[in-house]
This record gives sequence, C-alpha cells and structure tokens, in this order.
Amino acid sequence: MTIPVTKNPTPGQKPAPGQALPFGRLFTDHMLLMNYEKNQGWHNLRIEPYGNFSLAPSAMVFHYAQEVFEGMKAYPAPGGGTLLFRPMENLRRLNTSCHRLCIPELPLDDVFEGLKALLKLEGGWVPQDPGTSLYIRPTVIATEPALGVKASSSYLFFVILSPVGAYYANGFKPVRIVVEEEYTRAAPGGTGRAKCGGNYAGSIRAGMQAHEKGFDQVLWLDAAERKNVEEVSSMNIFFVMDGELVTPALGDTILPGITRDSILKLAGQMGIPARQRRVPLKELVEAHAAGTLQEIFGAGTAAVVSPVASLTVDGRELVVGDGEAGPVTMKLHDTLSGIQRGEAGLEHPWVVHII
Repeated sequence: MTIPVTKNPTPGQKPAPGQALPFGRLFTDHMLLMNYEKNQGWHNLRIEPYGNFSLAPSAMVFHYAQEVFEGMKAYPAPGGGTLLFRPMENLRRLNTSCHRLCIPELPLDDVFEGLKALLKLEGGWVPQDPGTSLYIRPTVIATEPALGVKASSSYLFFVILSPVGAYYANGFKPVRIVVEEEYTRAAPGGTGRAKCGGNYAGSIRAGMQAHEKGFDQVLWLDAAERKNVEEVSSMNIFFVMDGELVTPALGDTILPGITRDSILKLAGQMGIPARQRRVPLKELVEAHAAGTLQEIFGAGTAAVVSPVASLTVDGRELVVGDGEAGPVTMKLHDTLSGIQRGEAGLEHPWVVHII
C-alpha cells in the first residue's frame, strides 16, 4: 500500500551518542495518523510532521475519556535496521482496549504497514547506546464535538515516537514499592484489562503520595477484598517464592502485559517453574518471614524487567533477598533484552526486522 508522507520542513536535532535521554521528553520529526468517521470507517492513513492537533473544546475525549493507547519499543538491529518486539501482540491488545471503550477496531494490517513506514522514515532517531530504545506510542482519541455520554462518531488514531533511556531515573537499580492501602486501581467489571488513560489518571494520587515517602511505585490490591495483590502502576508483578515464579492470574482487573506473557513463556523454556494464580498479600508477608520470598520484579514495556529491592506493608519495609536483583530476575532480564536487541538472531519469532 502507498502511504502519503509529508516531510517535516524543520527537522529536529537527533540525540547524540552518549546523550542522556529522559523518558518521554524528546520526540521525532514525524507521526502516523488515521481518521475515523461513521460513514467512512477508518481512512486517510498518512505520515505528517510531528505537531499539535486542532480539536474542538467539545471534543468528546476531553469530557468522557474515550481513548486508548499502547506502548511498544524499537531497537537498533545488529548490522543495521530496526527491530520490533512482538508488535502484533500490542496492536491486537489495542483493539481489545478499543472494543471495551466502544471505539471502532483498527485495521491492524494497515496500521502495521504504516508503523513500518514511519520507522523506516525515522530510523535515524533510534538511539544506539546500551539501555536505550525508541518508544512507540499508538493512541486513539474520540474527536466528535458534542456533549452527552455516548460513543463518539469520529476518532483520531496516531503514533508518535520518542527516543528514551531507562524508565526509572536510576536505571536497572532495584526499586522500592509500597502496598497501596487507601485507593484501588480497578474493580471487577471495570476497565482494568483495557489500556486506557482513565486507569492511569486514577493511579496518580497514590503514586504521588508514594513518591513523597521515598517509594518508586505502589503495589495495588484487589478492589473487592483488599487482600490479593494485582499489579504495579506501570508493570505486572512477579515473585520468586521457594524456587517458583508466581504472578497474579489475569482477570478483568489486570492488564495482560506483553512482557508478562513473554516472561512466562521464557520461564517455561528455561525450566523455571511458573504459575499464574491468586497471590494473597498475607502469603507474601509470611513467605518473607520464612525466608522463602526470594525475589520480586516488575515487567512491562517501558521498564522491561525491573528488580524490586523491598516491599513495604503496613509501614514495615520487607527487604527482598539482599536488596539487589536476584538470579532469576537477572536471567530473565538478560534473555529478554537479548531477544529484543537481536542477540538471539534476527530470525527469532518474536522480533520483526525493519530495513
């Protein structure tokens, strides 16, 4: 397919080797766009210069939060080109989120062709330094200029790109997390399984309070009983207990992470016992006391694999292991990162090589 391209007449300065890259602050020259109208469907897939949108103050996204998004990464390929990691899984999850928010599902084959064209155009923006990547943010927003709670009749899909360093300022240094006791992230029957902005907006206050107390993230409990752990604000969560890898089972309150799924598949290939099940907070506290809570780590696109130094419960900080990344965490991190960067070969089924 032919995708029209309008070149940016004033291209920006690409990051230099060794330049610090704060997460999500620098953006490339171009973006991918597509529109939806009720009588036309999805149409006008195109690449334009990165720039501001013009939306009516009555655009429904502002009033009823009808929007969804995704997070993906591109990496420099050994020998040239760019690598994507399991991109169709992210795009299929985007459509799952669209379905939950009553947004018309996207033509994924067209979107993928557009994404590849955008990445070819912006290949010079993919940072080369270890620990860096090109973050990809596909988004859909409701644009109909109208008030009244209903599904919009028009939407804008767009993809922007951002060269990034580590998600956390301290890089791979283990983080401190605290169990959230007052707020909840998602309730049964809600939108917890979708990747939509409202889920994240509702987590901000808890995150701010945690940061003020010196923590990096909050660990959410289930809304129904406040007894079982679910996920961290920006990551799924994993525990190594008595040699077994455990993560909360998916439901409609937990985001089905692509990195989470990859970790579970890798564990199976490596012979690491792994289970998805309900994880009571009480069990974690008791396992820590017994010395069988050996490791904790988070997993997500932005952070990839993030070791957890300690878990604070009811004001008591439980240091995990020696407070450093454990052997299972390191093994999974190194293996996954190697696949993402092409060290396992450009023919690996999880990577797409764009030349």
